Amino acid sequence: MIILKLGGSVITRKDATKPTLNPVNLDRIAQEIARANIGKLTIIHGAGSFGHLHARKYEIGSPINSPEELQEKKIGFTLTQNSVKILNHLVCHYLLKYQIPAVAVPPSSFITTENKRIKSANLEIVEKYLEMGLVPVLHGDVVLDTDESIQMAVVSGDQLVNYLSEKLKPERIILSSDVDGIYDRDPKTHSQAQLLEVVNSLEDLKFLEGARTVDVTGGMAGKLAELLELADKGIESEIINADCEGLLESALKGEKVRGTIIRK
Repeated sequence: MIILKLGGSVITRKDATKPTLNPVNLDRIAQEIARANIGKLTIIHGAGSFGHLHARKYEIGSPINSPEELQEKKIGFTLTQNSVKILNHLVCHYLLKYQIPAVAVPPSSFITTENKRIKSANLEIVEKYLEMGLVPVLHGDVVLDTDESIQMAVVSGDQLVNYLSEKLKPERIILSSDVDGIYDRDPKTHSQAQLLEVVNSLEDLKFLEGARTVDVTGGMAGKLAELLELADKGIESEIINADCEGLLESALKGEKVRGTIIRK
């Protein structure tokens, strides 16, 4: 079984001022997944511009200091949840277009957090879908939190990758982004940025810069922190660039491609 993460920066216009899909990329990616013909596959996609804008505006996950603030955050919570569900529907739509049996699994329906980290999650439905040969499609979402001071939190696609990988024990974990992998600095603003082919320590975070766009989940630094936590448990993952045509298909087929491997 493979866990595949589709980055929000790849399937949406993450720097847009309103929720905006990248239909060209999403259509091509769906075709590449179909051609790879994976036996068991779980897909997790980021929220991109469909989630981060609302979550940032309403500061989901920050302390609630008054009844008025709580009411405002409830609106922000539901706006964010509704928006990411729309993106999830669109992702499933494109997958189904190429005969991939995608089934939506919204994290807010079965996950709760404690201080913004997943505390409980009933994965029985995900496991059943996999047994049936269906492709569960999860996504970055907002969920209820047991900490009374915040009551609600953002669960990133990367935290979902971390949690599901530990529980489901996939053979491979592939994360697609809009860059070739982990660099020592942002390759979009530094011409001398160097790709790190292997990352195995938090020391590699020393020069890492966050994403250029609004990202309530921590950008690339947050992604790497989640993957290093997996690596400490002996679970290896790889980051590739899904903006490069054919690269995702090759990676899914097990071919060596340009990217960064995260391992202990």
